Amino acid sequence: MLRPSHPPAGEIHVQQQTASSTEENGSKCKYVTTDGVRAVTDGIQPNTESRVRDVDRKLPWLRVRMPTGEHFKGEYSESSMAKQKLLDQIARLPCWLGAVEISPLLGGMTNHNFLVADRHARRFVVRIGRDLPEHGVMRFNELAAARAAHAAGISPEVIHAGDGILVSRYIDGRAFAPEDVREARHLDRIVDLVRRCHLDIPRYFRGPALIFWVFQVVRNYLAKLAEVGKNPLGLELPKLARISMLLEQMVGPVTIVFGHNDLLAANLIDDGERLWLIDWDYAGFNSPLFDLANLSSNNALTPDMETLLLQRYFGRFTDEACHRGFVAMKCASLLRELLWAAVSQASSTIEFDYASYANDYLTRFEWMWQDVQRNMDTKPGDTMNPETKA
Repeated sequence: MLRPSHPPAGEIHVQQQTASSTEENGSKCKYVTTDGVRAVTDGIQPNTESRVRDVDRKLPWLRVRMPTGEHFKGEYSESSMAKQKLLDQIARLPCWLGAVEISPLLGGMTNHNFLVADRHARRFVVRIGRDLPEHGVMRFNELAAARAAHAAGISPEVIHAGDGILVSRYIDGRAFAPEDVREARHLDRIVDLVRRCHLDIPRYFRGPALIFWVFQVVRNYLAKLAEVGKNPLGLELPKLARISMLLEQMVGPVTIVFGHNDLLAANLIDDGERLWLIDWDYAGFNSPLFDLANLSSNNALTPDMETLLLQRYFGRFTDEACHRGFVAMKCASLLRELLWAAVSQASSTIEFDYASYANDYLTRFEWMWQDVQRNMDTKPGDTMNPETKA
């Protein structure tokens, strides 16, 4: 999953170019592993400022070109032995037809991602990740959702899965950025894709499925931070718990659909003819309001665009209760993102500047919470003051 609201060129499905040069002069560098597998270990993204770091001179084929992004520290956290194990594991998957070229796709903060090309010039994306109970990420659910999304015509085909590995067909297209989401010409296409996710995927989903209720996610994150005794940002956990409770009350009764629950711009891919939706780590049954609010909060939609978004999705002007629930979900989405970063900083081994990312979302959440308090009417005797204990 790609977490940043302004990711460095996208986590996956960004086209990589290869060349035969083995010179370390800024061009692509191909190396050969000990078992003869060609490993293209250049993770440079188009239009991304990069620098070269020699990970381990004893294993030159593991030299990795690292992108420098707004929140990235420029480190690849796996040891040289672990990198070799990952590449060997990918190369020996039974789904390949002959030798493959493997190149890491950098930017992921939940999975290790690789682009693989076979001798027939077919390309695939390999995602390697374990269950992450602290984030509610369970790979059985991700796999079932990805398969159902493909059956619904929303996401690329999964061609192999097992042992924490998910292999899907590569979409030769462009990952959206937040400014693309904000373009009015894309609104109808995005709304159609989200609605199809909500209504069509349940028809194809097989097996047990998770529910994603953002307020339960927040409760778990707050409990996790208290449990591990790590609160590097000095967050006022009891206050955030009370705010979350008030927001949950604001939402009221909901309709249940199948949500994507991680509508970052980079999870939308435009192949020139249509849009695709990728990355199903957090998929699960939910209120449609969360995906709509998540799309807005992650991509800084204006109030006018939010009004259009709701009208296009529901096919009518929304009433006060729907708007109130949308605003509450939007604030909760920002809170969840903030706490995701705080918990990740305490538990993740991936080298990413979670503190800066969390502080960014903390500022946005505080602004949004103030807006909620200014604009939401309360009955006499009620309070929207989180300092008031429940």
